[in-house]
Amino acid sequence: MKVLVVEDDFELARTLKRALEDDGHVVDVASDGVTGETMASVAGYDVLVFDRMLPHKEGQEVVRDLREAGVSTPVLILSALDGVEHRVQGLNAGSNDYLGKPFNTDELLARVRSLWHGRDRNGPVTRLQVGDLEMDLLARTVHRGGAKIDLQPREFRLLEYLMRHAGQVVTRTMLLEKVWDYHFDPQTNVIDVHISRLRAKIDRDFEVQLLHTVRGSGYRLEA
Repeated sequence: MKVLVVEDDFELARTLKRALEDDGHVVDVASDGVTGETMASVAGYDVLVFDRMLPHKEGQEVVRDLREAGVSTPVLILSALDGVEHRVQGLNAGSNDYLGKPFNTDELLARVRSLWHGRDRNGPVTRLQVGDLEMDLLARTVHRGGAKIDLQPREFRLLEYLMRHAGQVVTRTMLLEKVWDYHFDPQTNVIDVHISRLRAKIDRDFEVQLLHTVRGSGYRLEA
C-alpha cells in the first residue's frame, strides 16, 4: 500500500513513516497543506493521513478541496482537536476517519488498514502484475507462476516500488529515497544486496528474467 502522511511535526512525521514502513507500506511525507494537496492529487496513493492544523493550508480544507476535485482516496485526519464537534467537522469535510492526538500507533495502523480494505471498488488497485509475477497488496503476498515467494518487508517494498514503475528505469537515487528514505547516497552496497536477493527469489527458478540491471542507470522490472 502507498500512503501519504502530511504532518508538520517533524518527529511525529518520522515516527509515522517508520511505523507504516515497518507495517509493509510505501510512505511519502509532506509538511504543509499545499504540498500535501498537490501530492495527493497526482501521485496515486491508497490512503492519505492528514494532520488537521498544517502550515499554508489547513488539512481539513485540503480534504474538502480534494473531494470537490474528484479525489476519492480514503483520508484519516489526525488532530489534537478531538471534541465531538471537531470530529463531525472533519467527517463532513470529506474525511473517512478522524483520530485524536495523542494516539496509539497500533490503533493508527489498524485504522489505515481498515480504510484500505473498505475503500471504493473503483479506488486504488489491490493487485500488481508484471508478466506472471503477481503481488496482492491486501494479503501482502507475492506469487510467480502460481508459486508463492516469501519476501522480507524491505524486499516487499522494493518489489512493490519496482512493480509500480514496471517498464521504467528506476535509479539508485529513487530507490534510496522511496524505499530506504535516504536523501543522500550513504555509499553502501545495500541496494545491490537487496536487488541480488530479490532477483534470486523472483527470477532464479524461472526461464524468463524480469529484473534487469541497466548499466550506469539503475534497474528495470519488465516481462
